[in-house]
Order: sequence, then C-alpha cells, then structure tokens
Amino acid sequence: MADTDDNDPQPAPAAPVLPGTMPDRLPENAAGPADFDPKAVAKELLRTTRAGTLATIDRNTGHPFASLVNVATDIDGAPLILVSRLATHTANLEVDPRASLLLAAGGKGDPLAHPRLTMLGAFVAIARDAPDEARLRRRFLARHPKSELYAGFADFSFWRLAAVSAHLNGGFARAADLKAGDVLTDISGAEDLIAAEADAIAHMNADHADAVQLYATKLGNAHDPKEDGASGGAWRLTGLDPEGLDLARGDVTLRLTFPERVTNAQQLRKVVVEMAAKARAR
Repeated sequence: MADTDDNDPQPAPAAPVLPGTMPDRLPENAAGPADFDPKAVAKELLRTTRAGTLATIDRNTGHPFASLVNVATDIDGAPLILVSRLATHTANLEVDPRASLLLAAGGKGDPLAHPRLTMLGAFVAIARDAPDEARLRRRFLARHPKSELYAGFADFSFWRLAAVSAHLNGGFARAADLKAGDVLTDISGAEDLIAAEADAIAHMNADHADAVQLYATKLGNAHDPKEDGASGGAWRLTGLDPEGLDLARGDVTLRLTFPERVTNAQQLRKVVVEMAAKARAR
C-alpha cells in the first residue's frame, strides 16, 4: 500500500443531511415556474397559519404521534405553541423534544393543490420566569385571544421551536428543501425594534386604527368588513418584525412585507407612514 502524505489535501467532510430534506429525490421540475419563490411562500405560511399538525415522538414506543395545536410566531418567526402538561404531545416533548410542525394553507378544491410547510427541529419549554416569556405570551395571545382563558393555568406553558430545517410543498411541481435561515427572520441589530414592538402595536391599534384598515384592505387586498358588516371586527396589528407586519381580523390573518428591512423605532415610524400614504393613494 502506498504511503500517504499528511500534507495531502483531505476531502471536505460531507455536509450533514438535515431532517426532512430530500437529497437526490426531488424531481427536476420541483422548483416550479420562474415566479415561484420558495422562501417567500414558506415565510408567508409561517406568519399567517394559525394552527398546525404537531408530530412528536411517542415516549412509549417511538411511533410518530400527530396532534393539532394553535400556532403563533416569535419575532424571528420561530413557531410558538401553548400546551398543557396533561397532553400526550407535551409528555412526549418532555422526553424527546424533537418534532415537526405542518402548516397548511386551506382553500377550495384539492387540498394537495395548496402550499404547506413542514418545520423541523426541537421544542424548548419556556419557563414562567424566563426573560422572553412575557413577549412570547403577548405575541401568542394577540394571535389567539381566546387562549387567554387558560394560558394562566398552572399546567400550561409556552414552547418555542428551535428549527433546523424545513420542507415546502407549494403545490404540484413546486417543492424545496430549506434551511432554518431561509424561513426565519434575521433579527440581528434589531434590539431597538424588539424593545419597541409592544408599544408600537398598541399605539397603532389605538390611535391609527384607520391606517391599519388601509394596510389590510388596500395593500393586502383584504376584505373590508365595513362593506357588508361582516363579523370578526376590524383589522388589527398582532405583531411586527424587521421584515413586516402581522394583521388579524377574527380568524383571518394577513402578512404585509416592509419595502425595506427595519431595525429600530425611527425606521418603523418612517415605513408605516409611507405605507399609509401609499394605501390612501389607491
């Protein structure tokens, strides 16, 4: 056998295969048409879907265990759930936090014709005295106000998904394997915006409700409840982050993307004023 030289270049180690990905299995046409933007579709699903299928690992046998949970997102887009210690999925997570979360867009016709996103990673329980618990609670309850009826019960707690990968099926011949960074929002340098989020949302909903309605109906092409007295109340802001605004009216959600990245309160004021002017001009 020939001697090897320690100085010979060694082959680079193979990149680890992320969970949920399909190396060498996605068809050539999976990327879909040129106008298909997998990252944008995935982020839209992540920010607007209110409930999803949670798949945990059964603590007794290792079988996949699927259940239905309400979902919200942290500022960076990390999925949040509120679960009871009395639930099977919580008992499973306490033993093995690895899980996946399926977020699917509803619609008429074949359910498989609509996009869906699977997020994979490990859930982390948020202690009641954790520094970020108040923010996660506020964001979750803004998306699911009725959950306030039981969110304070001793057996309920918030869990946050530390995502490592995602798989998007955008409908027929539209699919993509994604890294967590492709779907989540970069919050680096946005400490000022994060600190200002709660006050900014309360201010907009209380003092600029008319602008919020315009954002939804003019920029988001959403239904205007004033037109026919539809139930669900007025549109309101439920969250904001460096990439955009989250809005809701009853059970209906909407995502509006900022024209530029926002990292502080001053930039936020400028952008929302410009968005309002643009909406009024339509």
